[in-house]
Amino acid sequence: MKHIIKSGLAPLERYGRLGLTKTVAQREDGIRTGGDKGFYEWWYFDSHMDDGTSLVIVFYTKRMMSPEKPPAPYVTVDLDTPDGGHYEERVEIDGVSFSASKEKCDVKVGDCYICGNLDEYEIYFKNPVIEVKARLKSNTPPWRPETGHIFFGDDDEKYFAWLPSVPEGDAEAEITLNGVTARHKGTGYHDHNWGNELMTRLMNHWYWGRAKAGGYQIISSYITGEKKYGYKEYPVFMIAKDGAVLGDDASKLTFEAEDEFIEPKTGKPVHNKLTYDYKDGAVRYKITYERKSSVINYRMVDQLKGIKKFAAKLIGFDGAYHRFSGTVRVEKFDGEGLIEKVEAPALWELMYFGHTPKN
Repeated sequence: MKHIIKSGLAPLERYGRLGLTKTVAQREDGIRTGGDKGFYEWWYFDSHMDDGTSLVIVFYTKRMMSPEKPPAPYVTVDLDTPDGGHYEERVEIDGVSFSASKEKCDVKVGDCYICGNLDEYEIYFKNPVIEVKARLKSNTPPWRPETGHIFFGDDDEKYFAWLPSVPEGDAEAEITLNGVTARHKGTGYHDHNWGNELMTRLMNHWYWGRAKAGGYQIISSYITGEKKYGYKEYPVFMIAKDGAVLGDDASKLTFEAEDEFIEPKTGKPVHNKLTYDYKDGAVRYKITYERKSSVINYRMVDQLKGIKKFAAKLIGFDGAYHRFSGTVRVEKFDGEGLIEKVEAPALWELMYFGHTPKN
């Protein structure tokens, strides 16, 4: 079944109210929330290495599913190796061992940290299984879609904020796994997210990906709000080449999801092909993700234990997470003529918070 949506995220004239300008400031990558009820925040880093290794490290102020509770800082690592190995590790600490600067990205969770200045970053993680020393050097200026905030509610009282601090950069990592150390180089990405309402109450699902192919850097996302908000659609898109942004006006974007199937582990509809078609006058960029395999598929309730799992099942919580591996293809057209085409390996995700919308 072919599913085509065309929508635009209207520009938000809220820069002054939020204390922002169109230029990203270093302090925006510093901590933006306190430990108040309902607020949450995280800093995300991922890298795709030249040998096929994939590394994701995330620093959290709270558990994603419990923002109403006091701060509970932790760090997670997801490591996928070329031989098919998959490792998920974490470090959890008390609030006393957590610190974060308001002026820049400088976050410490126990001995783990992420720090940087919108250009260069250092990331460190260590537990008994994995130690990671990573560096990220930006190739693309920090960027956000308009103010970076998506507002919900009649008075915009609820929001989710997203800052791609490093849309794409050169990454290197020294990874020690079970006592064996290996060094890697590749491409990396860093973003910063925060909000004041549980995401399961705001969003139904999203596709999200970032990719590098040839000299092109892409950030692409299609967010669908929850039923309460009319399943409103929020496209987010940026394409750059050699560090210069070529286009990021979501009103010029068409999103297309094709070749749907039901993922047996989660029961969610998944598409083998996604297309982000960006047209700016005579120039058109067509970015196509084609799935080859699923790296991760799980129902969120299966990640819970004890009373939390029981409660989630009781209320019918139906969240699921998927991560896919495949290729991204970038095609540039001038009028109807294809003038450039490049391909590269890519990873992207589908996050489901709510029940599958009924057509």
